[in-house]
Amino acid sequence: MAKIAFILLCHKDSRSIIEQARRLAAAGDYVSIHFDAGGRRADFRAIREALADNPNICFARKRLKCGWGAWSLVQASLNALQSAVETFADATHFYLISGDCQTIKTAEYAHHFLDQNDYDYIESFDFFESDWIKTGMKKERLIYRHFFNERRQAFWFYNSFKLQQYFGWTRAIPADLQVMIGSQWRCLRRQTIEKILAFVKKRRDVVRFFSTTWIPDETFFQTLVRHLVPSNEIQTRPLTFLMFTDYGMPATFYNDHYELLLNQDYLFARKISPEALDLKERLGRLYAETGRRFHISKEGPKLFAFLTGKGRAGLRFGRRIWDEHSSIGRGRELLVVICKKWHVAQRLVARIGQETGIAAAHYIFQEHSAGCPNLGGIESRLEKRRRHVRSFLHMVFDQKQTDRLVICVDSSSKDLIQDFYQDKAKVKTLLMMCQFDQSYLFGHAQRIGLIVEDSSAEVTQRLLPTLHQDVRHEHHQLIDAQFPQSYQIYQEASIEQNAVPLAEFLGISIEKACAILALDHLFSD
Repeated sequence: MAKIAFILLCHKDSRSIIEQARRLAAAGDYVSIHFDAGGRRADFRAIREALADNPNICFARKRLKCGWGAWSLVQASLNALQSAVETFADATHFYLISGDCQTIKTAEYAHHFLDQNDYDYIESFDFFESDWIKTGMKKERLIYRHFFNERRQAFWFYNSFKLQQYFGWTRAIPADLQVMIGSQWRCLRRQTIEKILAFVKKRRDVVRFFSTTWIPDETFFQTLVRHLVPSNEIQTRPLTFLMFTDYGMPATFYNDHYELLLNQDYLFARKISPEALDLKERLGRLYAETGRRFHISKEGPKLFAFLTGKGRAGLRFGRRIWDEHSSIGRGRELLVVICKKWHVAQRLVARIGQETGIAAAHYIFQEHSAGCPNLGGIESRLEKRRRHVRSFLHMVFDQKQTDRLVICVDSSSKDLIQDFYQDKAKVKTLLMMCQFDQSYLFGHAQRIGLIVEDSSAEVTQRLLPTLHQDVRHEHHQLIDAQFPQSYQIYQEASIEQNAVPLAEFLGISIEKACAILALDHLFSD
């Protein structure tokens, strides 16, 4: 009979993780846990202590700090897989889940299903021929080397990418591989996992290639399974039920989705709302039942499309993203860096990310190519972002999996900042008071189209003082608005003087603020 080793990747919510692991282990299955090294130490300690004596549960021997789109997610999976293979000799299947996945069938049903269907379940479509990637980078994920984390190190990520593009520094894909793509949610047989682990040890060139590929969790296992396993032994679908909104965000399930979930032809569902306590409890009890029969109707995706198209109100699938999430979110903190000189703000935000790890999104409401995550299309047009400001930010927070986000806005964006302060989220602003010489003002006038190449010197000399006064007026308006928890730093001030407001803005020590500001060219043009 099938015995499943669940590979559980998690980073928070120790209570739910403990309950989930105990429930799965109680049914005779196994759990191998990788808890993100960036998560709270107290959470990991609580999980270890609560589950230490359970022989059906093990932990990855090495924990990593995982980042979205980075190799660390793949390596964390490999570490947990290696521990599971070594610890649970009779495990027949290895099933990847996360902390917000829930069983929607009984253990009895799951074991019988896997016994009757001897396949590897993983989405695996041709990277270049399929339309799996809807927007953003495609071949660029592979042919360029991505050394930096797109979310924590956006400045370095995009500038490294642009530099490689400029010089034509491309690389070849390993010649014997057909790169495949699909979701990371998979259930693989033991023989397949053993082949993958052996391949990883042997083919370090392939590991090096994928370790500098962008979003390798969508390509690494998908490619290797197709490379190592005959096609007739692969089912190109996950066993985890998930749906997406028309804006590319995962649909969230609530208490009134119980019957719907049970009717789907899947073993797990993602994502369950943290507030859906009744749903979690009922699904938890369900897994231990025996003799339960299920009516498989498979109507979920079609019903979802119909209901959201009608704009249905209520919890069952909810309304459209801009209605359902018109708030950034209570408990979240939005840190707004305001600066007319975009390159200066980006330098500061890059330093903040390096020193604190706070996620960043730069000038997402002013700059088209601001390094927005893939949000299913809403990120593609500035007018869409500005039309649904708080909804868009809600999605960015979700996509970056954070409760703290720093963004940059232009000093002309008083209306935008006022909108932020109307939200339930905690909002702080930091105004960077830069000095503006004639050279900068001339360049600024060219960028916004006030001056062209053949503009007369007379026009230029008349215009520049007006521009300077306009910028000063923007700054004064922001200061006079007296936004709560607003701070200023000044180009002419010392590091020690600027460290005080920066420390308040970020909620860090003066010493840490000084380290962030210790950049000789922070304010330079």
